[in-house]
Amino acid sequence: MLKEAFLFLSGNRLAKTVAMHAPGARSMALRFVAGESLDDAISAARALNKSGMTVSLDYLGESVHSKAEARDAADVYIGLMNRIAKEKLNANVSMKLTQMGQDIDDAFLRENAGRVLDCGKQHDMFVRLDMESSDYTDRTLDFFRNIWAEGYRNVGIVLQSYLFRSETDVSEANALLARVRLCKGAYKEPPEVAFPEKSDVDVNYVKLMQMLLTNGNYPGIATHDEAMIDAAKAFVKEHDIPNSAFEFQMLYGVRRDLQQQLVREGYNLRVYVPFGGAWYAYLMRRLAERPANVFFVANAIVRESPVGRLFGRKTQRK
Repeated sequence: MLKEAFLFLSGNRLAKTVAMHAPGARSMALRFVAGESLDDAISAARALNKSGMTVSLDYLGESVHSKAEARDAADVYIGLMNRIAKEKLNANVSMKLTQMGQDIDDAFLRENAGRVLDCGKQHDMFVRLDMESSDYTDRTLDFFRNIWAEGYRNVGIVLQSYLFRSETDVSEANALLARVRLCKGAYKEPPEVAFPEKSDVDVNYVKLMQMLLTNGNYPGIATHDEAMIDAAKAFVKEHDIPNSAFEFQMLYGVRRDLQQQLVREGYNLRVYVPFGGAWYAYLMRRLAERPANVFFVANAIVRESPVGRLFGRKTQRK
């Protein structure tokens, strides 16, 4: 029921109008998305930098089916990187290959995404290739391997611990010394390709995380799960791995209390900041893909509230 409701809301013009213009609804949505414009994204990145956090900016959009849309998206990324460089922000970018034309044809994808990668090389700026559903995993990694073979080194990938294949993919990325963002994965996947149980996903996450921390190249440990974060902290302490060798990554607006705590403790923390006119549909689709995220978001808000912090302190004293 929740999935169908969110999918309905994602395409409902009235609901979008309410969300974008009602002060309460808009402020709630924009807690998790920086805004619609490039200026909004730059402003969010600037504020996060001042708080001691680095940033990865993501222009919202995916699965375009026209070359014009894909070129427009690449142009936004190029303008974004030019602004990052001009303002000397500590930020990079993340992009989806479906937004660059992956569903159009391979030659066009190479040309269009290549414009973004070349701009990144010009500014010595890193570009992360986001990972989508398992339908795109092989194609995304094939694209990455091809451009890596061409000599691009300002590019990295995302791997998901809920996929059975990811241990092999992590080993291959480590052999290349390619930078990996490790996440659990948020798409609904068939049991033939992914662990159906959260406990198995968590076990695999820890295994892959340890592989990356031991043999990887500055991995991004992307999670809001304190158990996973504590496992990473324990592992690097036990193996004398310096904090400079990796970074934690978290989503904009989610567990800001924990983000600040990690920075105070001396860990590198990168915040993934989405922006763009597609923010409303993006947010609804993310909730539709995994309705349990509604309760996760609500829990995050409560935990950051004064009441949540007070309860947490009382719990710690027991």
